[in-house]
Amino acid sequence: MQPQSIYERIELLIKNKGITKKSFCEQLKISTGNFGDWKRGKSTPGTHKLIEIAAYFDVSLDWLLIGKERQAEMIKEQSSPYFFELMGQLNCQEDVLNENEKEFIKEYIEFTAYRKSKQQEE
Repeated sequence: MQPQSIYERIELLIKNKGITKKSFCEQLKISTGNFGDWKRGKSTPGTHKLIEIAAYFDVSLDWLLIGKERQAEMIKEQSSPYFFELMGQLNCQEDVLNENEKEFIKEYIEFTAYRKSKQQEE
């Protein structure tokens, strides 16, 4: 059965790694009170902590947050116009990102930098 909550996915990752919840909390500097609140559904990890957890277990943020991997869209080179040309949008580089898109990109950059720093330490 697929874990339904962020906490259940974290719990599964802990179990699969063969560590204790206490050890996990100590290594990622998470208080047992916060961890208990996640379990009871009173709160969820913040963005920075989610990035750390995903990097620690080497899983995607998509899987950690929603339990699914985001499927990449396939764009093939062909002689016909690209999808954005069909909508009359000739230069997608001039599009303005909304605040959610900007925040997602910032979080992804932080996540990538964190993962890279962890790999360099190993």
